[in-house]
Amino acid sequence: MVGIIVQENENIDKALKRFKKKYERSGILKEYKKRTFYVKPSIEKRMDMIKAKRRASREQALRERKA
Repeated sequence: MVGIIVQENENIDKALKRFKKKYERSGILKEYKKRTFYVKPSIEKRMDMIKAKRRASREQALRERKA
């Protein structure tokens, strides 16, 4: 569970912004979306392969820029 401690005389907007950052970094929303529907293992494997290809192409582009 994500939570923050609000300091004395702290602006509520600032505290809310800190909470939102902490919430996003924890990955709760991503996990929720992942568990809301079933993905067949074959489709999940295909999506993982596509992600790996994209990641490899990005890394290759970075290597080419540096060289």
